Amino acid sequence: MTQTKSNLVIGVDGGGSNCRLALDTGTRVYEVKCGSANVSTDLHGALATLRNGFESLAQSAGLTLDDLRHARAYLGLAGVVSPKIAATVAEALHIDNVVVEDDRIAAVVGALGDDDGAVIGIGTGSFLARRAHDHIELIGGWGFVLGDEASGADLGRKLLSRALHASDGLIKGSALTTEILDELNGPAGIVGFAATARPVDFAHFAPRIVAAARAGDEIATTLMKDGAAYIVSGLNRLDWKREERLCPIGGLAQRYADFLPANIAGALSNPDDSALAGALTLARRLPRSGGTT
Repeated sequence: MTQTKSNLVIGVDGGGSNCRLALDTGTRVYEVKCGSANVSTDLHGALATLRNGFESLAQSAGLTLDDLRHARAYLGLAGVVSPKIAATVAEALHIDNVVVEDDRIAAVVGALGDDDGAVIGIGTGSFLARRAHDHIELIGGWGFVLGDEASGADLGRKLLSRALHASDGLIKGSALTTEILDELNGPAGIVGFAATARPVDFAHFAPRIVAAARAGDEIATTLMKDGAAYIVSGLNRLDWKREERLCPIGGLAQRYADFLPANIAGALSNPDDSALAGALTLARRLPRSGGTT
């Protein structure tokens, strides 16, 4: 029996740390995971990641890459900050029925389902969002150089900066900054690391910062409190209401619970589903085109 290829649905959640892809054939959902896919910081690398991911999806489902061309596809990718970038990605992938947007929309849809509420998205990068009456308003997501406050990359960069300040005698160091200076062979090593580091490389320090803050390290605690203050200011700007849902997503968002005001920390609730599920939902909403069988 033949299968209508236009019934295939593809969802993609591409972030700065990794990219996840899902293919719904109507009878089964296949998922694969591959490398980072930030189309602003590394367009060529992101496209290579996506092509490899589509090839893996096709192989998993016993299909060809040409079969996937007729699918309905929604790609939520980090770094889609303009229609031009979206169009470039869509054209490069040769999928007939595709929508490319930044990864925040799919994350909100996956987390909240059909509910109103807010999302705190903090992983390698960061963003805040609120949906009210079917309208989604977004804050942040502007990338490592100009934004991503409270993110793993931001925490890592600030930790290294504080370590240099401690080395210069501008601030009092802590156990964590001493560890970092020793580990990276002093200020010169930190500068050398930073010269070639990607956001995900800075973000590798984030779990240690969280652990050190919980143990009372003064500098780590300050970094976490600063990140929490950014979250609070963003939620105030979005006019989030206490009776609405508040979903933390990403590897770090929930880690801020201990540093947020009690009224916000107490409102945190588990997301309905993942950004990848949100991307599949959005792909299913796309109109079918005339596919082949």
